[in-house]
Amino acid sequence: MQNVTLLGSTGSIGGSALDVIARHPDRYQVYALSANQSVAKLVQQCQQFQPKVAVIRDVSLVDELAQELSEVAPGTDVVGGEQGLIEVSRASEVDTVLAAIVGAAGLAPTLAGVQAGKRVLLANKESLVMAGKLFMDAVAQSHCTLLPIDSEHNAIFQCLPERHDGLPSAGVERILLTASGGPFRTKPVAELAAVTPDQACAHPNWSMGRKISVDSATMMNKGLELIEACWLFATGPSNIQVVIHPQSVIHSMVQYKDGSVLAQLGNPDMRTPIAHALAWPERIDAGVQSLDIFDVARLDFEPPNLERFPCLALAMAAAERNDCSAAIVNAANEVAVDAFLNEQIGFTQIASLIESVWQSMSPGPVASLDQVMSVDQEARAKALESIGRGAISKPAH
Repeated sequence: MQNVTLLGSTGSIGGSALDVIARHPDRYQVYALSANQSVAKLVQQCQQFQPKVAVIRDVSLVDELAQELSEVAPGTDVVGGEQGLIEVSRASEVDTVLAAIVGAAGLAPTLAGVQAGKRVLLANKESLVMAGKLFMDAVAQSHCTLLPIDSEHNAIFQCLPERHDGLPSAGVERILLTASGGPFRTKPVAELAAVTPDQACAHPNWSMGRKISVDSATMMNKGLELIEACWLFATGPSNIQVVIHPQSVIHSMVQYKDGSVLAQLGNPDMRTPIAHALAWPERIDAGVQSLDIFDVARLDFEPPNLERFPCLALAMAAAERNDCSAAIVNAANEVAVDAFLNEQIGFTQIASLIESVWQSMSPGPVASLDQVMSVDQEARAKALESIGRGAISKPAH
């Protein structure tokens, strides 16, 4: 029986993880669930899974959550804030931490689980984007078992030969990181400025939260995944090729020096990589319908158009830098996406804002977690300032 802490249980990945866990009550028990502000959904989850602890990141909601849980989950303790998340990540009773908090807010609690030597299932790509070297050094020092949950990184993990020394896998030519291309893969570039938040969130294949959906539409998500893959698989950006694959059936591939290409295929359902990581090295039922290759019928591939996807180009450039550039790009992107979703800036201005913030800063090397968080906050402040003074304003259409 594994005791599981689920960071970000009310998001789409959290919901998928709880679905898998519910299918295997003999293997998994929920120790802690967490949310940012979604009290009602967290209460519903606690009622079903009766965790030891419920964490609400917004401390102003602790009393409300405690009151709600007193009736439906009286045995569940309630804590709040980032410190509460850190505590449930490193608690001695916990075996597995599934890190599914979106954005920079997930870095500290995820790192706490790593430092405590837990089995960490990583869906919070920002942990590696912001502090890759610090994070992977902590993995090595604590002998933590780190397993990727993003469908692409989980696919790569499945296609690589197993290693335990943190070194690149022998015989690998390059990693082929697949991307759906999002909802605007074929939309004329001239029409992208008029895209609405609802259009950007209408992903053709995956059901995701609004922030990640916008990142998929701009392909910033793929850029962040490229940076994450460099750290996870001890390789450089020149050894990773982004491939647009609109069917989202091949989740990524690994090309070997002997000419072989190994691919992991499956229906686009996050329960598959979650089940794989939860049970690794075993396989368990994920509740996912098996892939019907006759129904798929064809698989298409194309290179990404960086004119269409300037956010991907920015992330790729940041990946080449051995400094805090990735943290800056990530922070500016979080602010830009939030501004777009609130209709403060246009879709194409997301990339413009990120680039202007990056150019206004002088990123140094990644030296400590405090330094990374300081850079993150500075980039956010600069992005918000640009929006506030109208330097990046929504175009009229």
